[in-house]
Amino acid sequence: MAGKGISKGAMWVLMGLLIVGLGGFGVTNLSGNVRSVGSVGDAEIDVNTYARALQNEIRALEAQRGESVSFAQARAAGVDQQVLGQLVSRAALEHETARLGISVGDATLRDEILAMSAFSGLDGSFDRESYAFALQQAGLNEAEFEENIRAETAATLLQAAAVAGMQVPPAYMDAMMTYLGERRSLAFATLDRGDLQSGLPVPSEEDLRSYHQSHLPDFTTPETKSITYAWVTPEMIVDTVEVPEDALRRAYDERSAEFNQPERRLVERLVYSDPERAERAMTRLDDGVLFEMLVAERGLEMADVDMGDVSDDDLGPAAEAVFAADSGEIVGPIETSLGPALFRINGVLAAQVTSFEEAKAQLRETLARDRAGRVIDTMSERVDDLLAGGATLEDVVRETELELGEIDWHPDLAEGIAGYAAFRSAAEAVQDGDYPAVERTEDDGIFALRLDGIEEPRIQPLDDVREAVRQGWRQEATVDALAEQVAPQVAELSDGASFDDLGLEASEITDMTRRDYRADAPPEFIEQVFAMEEGEVQVIEGVGRIFLLRLDAVAPPAEDDEDMTRLRTALRDQVAADFGQDIFQLLADDIRARAGVELDQSALNAVHANFN
Repeated sequence: MAGKGISKGAMWVLMGLLIVGLGGFGVTNLSGNVRSVGSVGDAEIDVNTYARALQNEIRALEAQRGESVSFAQARAAGVDQQVLGQLVSRAALEHETARLGISVGDATLRDEILAMSAFSGLDGSFDRESYAFALQQAGLNEAEFEENIRAETAATLLQAAAVAGMQVPPAYMDAMMTYLGERRSLAFATLDRGDLQSGLPVPSEEDLRSYHQSHLPDFTTPETKSITYAWVTPEMIVDTVEVPEDALRRAYDERSAEFNQPERRLVERLVYSDPERAERAMTRLDDGVLFEMLVAERGLEMADVDMGDVSDDDLGPAAEAVFAADSGEIVGPIETSLGPALFRINGVLAAQVTSFEEAKAQLRETLARDRAGRVIDTMSERVDDLLAGGATLEDVVRETELELGEIDWHPDLAEGIAGYAAFRSAAEAVQDGDYPAVERTEDDGIFALRLDGIEEPRIQPLDDVREAVRQGWRQEATVDALAEQVAPQVAELSDGASFDDLGLEASEITDMTRRDYRADAPPEFIEQVFAMEEGEVQVIEGVGRIFLLRLDAVAPPAEDDEDMTRLRTALRDQVAADFGQDIFQLLADDIRARAGVELDQSALNAVHANFN
């Protein structure tokens, strides 16, 4: 156990000390009289350790993003605070281990250093010169390095002891799985206007007036702008554009890689800053941890690691392993230009071969649309000149291929030209007296518009919306009448009568869970079902109909449900990891509170200045 703890602690320090290109950073210039950026009790946070850890995390961020990251960008992402927080927690553990007298023996320390591959010579054995050179490049002597290893290892042992044997209480997991997997069996009948035993009364004028007044927002018009517009899109003129055969063949040759594609893979790539972290991640995957959990632990979204569909040329040194794997497999770690990475294969896309004749129709449509776009570009200049010369939209339509239209526009309208975001933005912004100007649509079309008038929001008189009011009243009255009609049946169902006994046609659902979806029921249906007790009868009101339902049985999660088994394992691992992190944070917080934390802002600023 001790050996394992030392390896973890040593590797954490070594990756900070031996990162490639450290000498170019110039952390050795931070020595002088400034030795630390702060302390927790008796444990100091070495200024060079902070600088190295900060640079290490910036390079890890660059690996994740696939691009260089300035210190300002890293600081905006909170990298400096993250690193400082980690080192403060580590210093807290070092202070506590010193207080408790926890240390590592010389023999164990020697064995661990001898086993580090970073200090091996050409024959694979420990090389004293490599050891001295590596430490020199890191700006440390042997005594400092070994003291760091001792302190780091002791802190790791204390941390491991604090979270050792961390397990999720079975009752906690049972409660979670019961919530997610509990099953309900029920029957429900849907009743609408056709099921009424007595017809609805004819609404009186007072009924309609009352319904209209109590639902005024439903009968209020939005602000409406009367707009005249002239427009043209590539789709409107594409049939008039001719494309020569030789142009089609040139396009096919230029796009040969698109029509004749090699075998590809749908791949996700998770990059790590060093091989040890990548190896540990792969080991955790082998132990059952989900790939999604590893991504979340890095503070990433799944979209951040998705490479899409790639060919072997896109993967470099990872191509052989990725293309030898089947869909669903995870391979790695594999060294890439961004660092060691794990690759998950989500799908296999077979090679694709498309002949010229097969691609001809697609090519003609693409080239014709492209040429139509260029025609519109030329047309746009002509329209600009006409409008600048004082021409109206009607004049423009007479002299160009643009078409004239009128629309009563409001924000909820999304048909025809109002389906274009550019038009909606222009329509919203246009004011009385504005001169028409050429605007672009998202599909390379053009338009110009003119505001002819504005109609303010107004309540529609009852006479103007009488039929809509009557329909709304009928739906509401139908629900009320149905609810009154089934009230006795609710009591009978509760006393044990069946739906058949009551002459109701019922749908039966067996083993429904919270994860199910019912297209034939209102949105609150499942929530209502899981709020009911076994044997309970409820009525859910819909639009012009009601749902009469009875909960017949409540069952625990199915023991033979493989999905639930996998979900339980994944949730247990995630919760255990969260508990462990919480325990560690509580321990570190307690130590910091007892020992006290001091930070030297001038020293921190001196480190940061080296990154600018």
